[in-house]
Amino acid sequence: MARAALVTAVLSVAGSVLGLARDQALARLFGAGGETDAFLVAWTVPEFAATLLIEDGLAFALVPMFSLALARRARGVTGDPVRALVASTLPRLALAFTAAGALVAVAAPALVRALAPGLADHALAVDCTRLTATCVVSFGLAGYCSAALRAHRRFLAPAAIYVAYNTGIITVMFVLGGRWGVRSAAAGVAVGGVLMVAAQLPSLLRRLRRHEGEPPSVVADEATRPLALALFTTVLLFALCRQSQVLIERFLASGLPSGAISHLNYAQKVAQIPMTLSLMLCTVTFPVVARALADGDTVRARDRVERDVALAACLVLLGAATVVACAPQIVHLLFQRGAFTAADTAATAGVMRVYALGLLGQTVVGALARSYFSAGRASWYPFGAMAVGVLATAVVGASAVGPWGVRGIAAANAAGITVTAALLLAGMGPRSVPVRVRRVLGDLGCPLLAAAVATGAGALAADRVTGAGAAVSLTVGAATVGGVFAVLCPALRVRGPGTVLRSVRPVRSPSPRPVTQRHPHGRSRFRFPFRADR
Repeated sequence: MARAALVTAVLSVAGSVLGLARDQALARLFGAGGETDAFLVAWTVPEFAATLLIEDGLAFALVPMFSLALARRARGVTGDPVRALVASTLPRLALAFTAAGALVAVAAPALVRALAPGLADHALAVDCTRLTATCVVSFGLAGYCSAALRAHRRFLAPAAIYVAYNTGIITVMFVLGGRWGVRSAAAGVAVGGVLMVAAQLPSLLRRLRRHEGEPPSVVADEATRPLALALFTTVLLFALCRQSQVLIERFLASGLPSGAISHLNYAQKVAQIPMTLSLMLCTVTFPVVARALADGDTVRARDRVERDVALAACLVLLGAATVVACAPQIVHLLFQRGAFTAADTAATAGVMRVYALGLLGQTVVGALARSYFSAGRASWYPFGAMAVGVLATAVVGASAVGPWGVRGIAAANAAGITVTAALLLAGMGPRSVPVRVRRVLGDLGCPLLAAAVATGAGALAADRVTGAGAAVSLTVGAATVGGVFAVLCPALRVRGPGTVLRSVRPVRSPSPRPVTQRHPHGRSRFRFPFRADR
C-alpha cells in the first residue's frame, strides 16, 4: 500500500506538472481570448469523459465488480470470474463508447450552441468539439483498464495515464499549432487519449493471462442484470450531475466579455491541483474498501474511509491556503508570458482565490462518493445530493454573475459543492460505509481553522516582499503558510498529518470473515452480474 501510494503520488504529480505545462503552452501560444474560449467549450467533452469514464463514474461501478470477481476467484469457483467479467462487459461497453462518441461528433453544432450561446467563434468550437469527441472512446477504454488494474492492486500504469495524455497534447500543439491554431490542442486530446489506452493495455493483458484455469463462461445471469444496470445508471448519473457544474459555469461565462471562460479555466486548473493530490490516497485505497465490503468487514472499511477523509482534508486545506495567499504570484510565474498579459494574471488570480474556497468540499465529495458505491450496490442518494448542489450552483451563479462577473461564478461553484459535501456526509450510514460523522466533522474542523490562520499569515508575508519579484514572494508566502499550518496542527490535535504513515497501511480485521457474512447495516443484495461457474 505504501509503495502504491508513493508510485501514485509521484506519477500524479508528474501528470499535474505536465497538465500545467499544457495550460502554459495553451496560454503562451493562444492567450486568453475568443480563440481559447472556443477550444475550452470543446474541452467540455474530455472533461466530462474523464469524470464519467476514468475518475469517478465507471471506476465507482467497475472496481467493486472486479473486487468481487477476485474474491470469487480466491474462493476457487469454477472457471475464472475475472476473465468472465471482462468477456461479458468490455464488448458491450466498447460499443456504447463508440456510439456515444459518434453522437457527440454529429451533434457538435447543437452542443456548442447549448453550452455557450454567446460564444463569438461558433464554427471553431464545433471543429474542436468534433476532434475531441474521439476521447469518448479512448477515455472509456482507458477507464476500464484503470478500474481492472486498480482492483488487482496494480497502480503504476493507471497512475501514468495523465503523463501520456498531457505529453500527447503538448507535442501536437507545438508541432501543429502554427498551421492549425487552437485546433491543434483538440487534435492533441485525440492523440493523448490513444496514449492513455496504450499505457495500460499491456499490463492488463498480463494480469488476465496469468491466471490458469478453465475457459471463462460469458453467459450472464439474467436475474442480476437489472441490478448491474441500476448500479451503472446511478454511478453515471452522479458523475454526470457533478460534472454539469462546468456546463453551468461556461454557460454563464459565455455572456461575459471575451476571455472570461479562459480565466475561469486557468484558475480552476491550478486551484484543483491540491484536490487532485489529496485524493491520490483515496484512489489507492478504494479497492481496499471495496474488497473489505466484499468480505463483509465493515469495521475495516469504516476505519479506512475515516482515515482517508482526515488526511485528504489536511492536504487539500494546506494547498488551498497556499493558493489563496499567493494566487497572483502563482499565476504570474505559470502563465504571464507570450499572449497572456498582466491583466489576464490579475483576473485569473482573483477567480482562483474564490474557487479555492470550495476545494475542501470537492475533496470531501470525491472521498465520500467512493464509499457509497464501494459495496457494488446501486444508490440514488449521491445523485440526489449532487443534484441539490448543482441546483445551488445554478441559483447562486445566476444571481452573482451580474454584480461580480466571473468571480461570482467561482463563488457559486464553491457554494454548490459544499452543499453536496454536507449532504453526502449526513447520509453516511445504512446507505454507505457507516462512518462516525462526528469524528469526521472534528477531523475537518480543526485543520480548517489552522488553514484560515495560515492563509492570512502567508498573504501578509508574500505582500511584504512583492518588490523582490514573484518567485521570491511566492517562496516566502508558501513557506509561511506551511510553517504556520505545521505549528497549528499539533496544537489543535489534528489527526491527519500525524497519521500519514499509518494511513498508507491497510487496516486489518482481527480475523478473516467469510464473503457471505451479513453486514451490520444490512446484507448487500448485490450479486456478481456475470456468472462464470456455469
